[in-house]
Amino acid sequence: MAKRNEFVQHIIDSLASWAPVSARGMFGGFGIYRDDRMFALIAYDTFYIKVDETSRPEFEAAGLAPFTYGENRVVMAYYHPPVTAMDDPQELAVWAEKGWQAALRAVTKTRKKSPKRPKKLKN
Repeated sequence: MAKRNEFVQHIIDSLASWAPVSARGMFGGFGIYRDDRMFALIAYDTFYIKVDETSRPEFEAAGLAPFTYGENRVVMAYYHPPVTAMDDPQELAVWAEKGWQAALRAVTKTRKKSPKRPKKLKN
């Protein structure tokens, strides 16, 4: 667990010049948050950044891998940044911003949905 906490602290420190971020434990990993909004995660000592339909093509074009889990290799909407970004806070901030923007777009999408109408009871 100590190694994982050191890695989490490394990510937080690396992103400090970009924005204040925090980490919260979740499902054996960590969610990475900015302004109480999750934009990245750490799982199995690997950092992943949120993507959406707008940002995913850029991650894929760079040959970056998505976060997968389970026997069926379920693919999540989080991708690993370039290896070079892990030791370069400025480059990491560029990729983190892409995740932050995806997180902001996700909130906008959810707010646009109309509320579900309750089902009518049958007499």
